[in-house]
Amino acid sequence: METRPLGRTGLFVPKLSFGASSLGQEFRNVTLEEATRSVHVALEHGMNLIDTSPFYGRGMSEVLLGHTLRSVPRDSYMLSTKLGRYDLNHFDFSYRRVLESVDVSLHRLGTDHIDILLAHDIEFGDVDQIMEETIPAMRKVQEQGKVRFIGVSGYPMKIFRHALHRADLDVILSYNQYTLQNTRLADDLLPFLQSKEVGVMNAGPFSARLLTNAPLPDWLKEPEEVKEAARQAAAFCSSHGVDIAKLALQFSLANPDIATTVAGSANPENVKKWAMWAAEPLDQDLLRQVQAIFEPVRNLGHHEGRRENN
Repeated sequence: METRPLGRTGLFVPKLSFGASSLGQEFRNVTLEEATRSVHVALEHGMNLIDTSPFYGRGMSEVLLGHTLRSVPRDSYMLSTKLGRYDLNHFDFSYRRVLESVDVSLHRLGTDHIDILLAHDIEFGDVDQIMEETIPAMRKVQEQGKVRFIGVSGYPMKIFRHALHRADLDVILSYNQYTLQNTRLADDLLPFLQSKEVGVMNAGPFSARLLTNAPLPDWLKEPEEVKEAARQAAAFCSSHGVDIAKLALQFSLANPDIATTVAGSANPENVKKWAMWAAEPLDQDLLRQVQAIFEPVRNLGHHEGRRENN
């Protein structure tokens, strides 16, 4: 697996990382065997940055990772976890909760340190509180040696500029904003992030199943015209013998200015397939034709979190 530098952190991360949200049964029931095997397959294929959160399965993802990684040498993988979001509508970015959350995550994960700690979906919080309480608390646990690097995650592009104008962060994680249909991360933010030497993590190359052949979930928030374009693009890829998910993943991985793209599944066969796709060349002709299908809806998205943060 190709590795890339993560900003100024000194970490070299795989261009494809393993997302552990599915281990928390966010999308379906998962067996212990599936969860364990998925993690091991990811590590076997060089996906040695694992991203999780207390929100995923309301702690289950971190617990299962702690169980699975117990026999794996700690220096052979990197862990990214989060704080601040604990349920669909439960957010707590207070100073005290940051300190508690980190200790709970360390206990669940069975480790003495976290490599990357992110404030989770900060668009749902009060930005002033995040700057004045959350980030200082994260710096405190970093000084204590519990965390190596800190940053923020979220969906709207606006929140990253706002945070980085007021705080010195190591990493950001953006999701669903660098895909076949939506490239706002590159268009609006990458030069700014590079000027700050901030490490860039991109999650959601499949845009919550939009860029797959799976039925679109009812909770998908994208506008109907985006969904229709995605269906057309998926059918077009199928007519050329290609799974649109393959093109979507390869497109996200192809940008050298994005250190890593996070994709997750509790199906070990999916994880193995993605690692294989990551090693194959991107079909540029097919990409151009699919991008033409998406052009009328390019960069259309939705709002997340507080209105003032979008």
